[in-house]
Amino acid sequence: MLIELIKSFRIRQWTKNIVVFAAIVFDRQLMNPASLGRSVLGFFVFCLVSSSIYIINDILDIHEDRLHPTKRYRPIASGKLPLPIAIAAWIVLLVISIPAGFWLSPWFGFVLLVYIGINVLYSKWLKHIPIIDVMVIAAGFVLRVGAGVTLIHVERFSPWLYLVILFGALLLGFGKRRAELASIANHNNLQRKVLDGYALNYLDYLLIVVSTATIMAYSLYTFSAPNMPANHSMMLTIPFVLYGIFRYLYIIHVEQKGESPEDLLITDRPIQITILAWGITVVLIFYIL
Repeated sequence: MLIELIKSFRIRQWTKNIVVFAAIVFDRQLMNPASLGRSVLGFFVFCLVSSSIYIINDILDIHEDRLHPTKRYRPIASGKLPLPIAIAAWIVLLVISIPAGFWLSPWFGFVLLVYIGINVLYSKWLKHIPIIDVMVIAAGFVLRVGAGVTLIHVERFSPWLYLVILFGALLLGFGKRRAELASIANHNNLQRKVLDGYALNYLDYLLIVVSTATIMAYSLYTFSAPNMPANHSMMLTIPFVLYGIFRYLYIIHVEQKGESPEDLLITDRPIQITILAWGITVVLIFYIL
């Protein structure tokens, strides 16, 4: 039962919370021990909150998940994790994470409450509304960045990054919906109801829009943000972002994958190499060169 409980936390999806570190990295405070410590603690607190959301989502969707070809094997849907234990785990996670969040920063705690609120609404209603469902997911990523900002004394953090994260999250969200819709066409699988409100060609148009917006927002950030190097060396990271986006679109359109974007960080070697190279370049430009 303990193993099933841990599975219900969906630890693999904790990778989404890495954007909490955006504030400390891009405000050039990565070498500040106090700021780094608070950001690390904030990351783990956010992970606990996100796990509580996954649990309550599985509880609310238990009947639908039992009819799904793959989701029926989840701990709660399969019955391997009893419902009372799941509810107790959800309460314990919130009892631990929310006070810890307010202890780190009152604003951080407030962001956690907003994040929990919109995700409960998402699990109950908003995930069934086309476009709104993906925008809520994107808002969650923006809130993660905002949570990271509340943990440190921000000096030069650029609001351009909020737009980059927003458009990037929309890209992943609409890409996920396209992959899911293509899966229905290819395998006739039972999928989420919201897909009835989407069409492949419409999602292709949306992907073009958000891909372009992501590239433009990131490019503008690299030479217009107030804390950028005077020699515009941050523009050297643009090719990595371009390749990462093109690779993601390749996976969706050519390889017919992408239903779980978070898994790409674990399984797709070119994306892993691109993210690593981009991260090393950013650190070199901001902290060494």
